[in-house]
Amino acid sequence: SGLYFALKFYRLLQQETARSIRAESMANEAQLRMLRYQLNPHFLFNTLNTVNALIRAQESRTAQKMIARLGDFLHYSLGSDPAKMITLNREIDALMLYLDIEKIRFGERLSLEVDIEEQAGRALVPSLLLQPLVENAVKHAIGLNEKGGTIAITGRVCGDELCIELTDTGAGSDASHSPSRSDRGVGLRNTLQRLQTLYEDAYVFDIGERKTSGLRVTLRIPREEKELAE
Repeated sequence: SGLYFALKFYRLLQQETARSIRAESMANEAQLRMLRYQLNPHFLFNTLNTVNALIRAQESRTAQKMIARLGDFLHYSLGSDPAKMITLNREIDALMLYLDIEKIRFGERLSLEVDIEEQAGRALVPSLLLQPLVENAVKHAIGLNEKGGTIAITGRVCGDELCIELTDTGAGSDASHSPSRSDRGVGLRNTLQRLQTLYEDAYVFDIGERKTSGLRVTLRIPREEKELAE
């Protein structure tokens, strides 16, 4: 009799644990979807402000070109699953859709350097992980610098981790995107929340100053690959 009730209790405990895991998984997915969708209105607001400024300056052709690029970016971002993991290579491709818009805005003032190792390019990352980080660099390192600057992105495999580094040639601690500021903006707060939801404590997200000028963002997440991930 005691063994029967012990087995029954064990099965009930297993069922309850399974339900708890499913509920937690669904809650995390809902959280990820909410965080990802926050990026679109934030980015859209900034871009439409630029389009409005171009129209006022009677640069209608440039405004039309930017709207077309915006359509391409929104088609990708709205058509992809916010909770889906994609390869770093595909993430870089999506990032280029965003940077096409900024290149119209800044022209030769914006330079980009991308160096992704082959193995790192196959690793999985949350979709649109890098866009808010690059947007922050564009806004402060490029937008506030009359001569513009360079944004560099590297991707490496470091043992069991994927290591991504983003640097800019901005003004360092004098810039408003300095790590000393408590208000890091919607994009950076969003990125931190997504990382915490996905990886809990198994990630590194660090912002620091470069030796010369500008900032360095270091991101380390567990390395995961999946066949036919795209």
